Amino acid sequence: MDKFRAITVFRRVIELGSFKAAAEDLNLSKAAVSKNINELENYLKSPLIIRTTRRMNVTENGLRYYNHVRNILDEMANADLSILEDTQQLRGELRISMPMSFGLETINPAVCQFMKLYPQVNIDVLMSDQYVNLVDQGIDIAIRGGGQLKDSSLRSRKLVELNRVLCASPAYIENAPELLEPDDLSFHNCLIYSLSLSPTNWVFKNENEIRELNLLAGSYVVNNGLALKQAALAGVGVILTPEILVRDELEAGKLLRLLPAWKVDAHALYAVYPYHRETSHKIRTFIDFLSKLDRK
Repeated sequence: MDKFRAITVFRRVIELGSFKAAAEDLNLSKAAVSKNINELENYLKSPLIIRTTRRMNVTENGLRYYNHVRNILDEMANADLSILEDTQQLRGELRISMPMSFGLETINPAVCQFMKLYPQVNIDVLMSDQYVNLVDQGIDIAIRGGGQLKDSSLRSRKLVELNRVLCASPAYIENAPELLEPDDLSFHNCLIYSLSLSPTNWVFKNENEIRELNLLAGSYVVNNGLALKQAALAGVGVILTPEILVRDELEAGKLLRLLPAWKVDAHALYAVYPYHRETSHKIRTFIDFLSKLDRK
């Protein structure tokens, strides 16, 4: 038995949830995956995975063994990286996940600048407003909005705070009810970004008070920030969005800032990465680069 291969196969079976998925991920046959698991179980004299025709279940010993070997494999990979990554010249591949709208507007131009500085680094970008599983998809860094990390195997670093602004097009405002205070939004068509942590809960503050609104979704709900901006530009309704996504439109008068005396909490942007890659020079360098960019 090749023990290193067997525990590597075992780890991917657990993480991907099936023998077939692990076989595809490791470029092995399903029979080869089964053989590695059987040999490992025979060596340990304990069942690790209970297989039926429809599903698989990890045993208590299997889960405990997985937690041990995952840490060992991660440390081995990290040890290799500490030697392979030349601190003077970055090289290799960096897989990055980023939200579609903010990625296109801000992060992707920064990635292009980074590639000019480090031409031997190959960048593989996955743009999606949906959260991705870093382990399953082999992602080194994910750029995400705020929120508590649910996976203890991940670490995060705050990059920047994004001020948000309430705005709409002049055409919409001309024909809409008067908007003098947050409560007036109940008479407006509020367009909703569905992947927000609180899509219809908008909180406004001024020097004297806080107004928390639980809005009914308007006529347009979408999971993409650029699509939301396009709807606002078309005069469909009011949006609450990061200011950086509408800065040019505000300066050009295509969108108007609403309720300027009231503020909403900023959203934080984080770099999220697997905990075992904390010492990766390549990852640290990229995150440092992003954190120094001016996005005010």
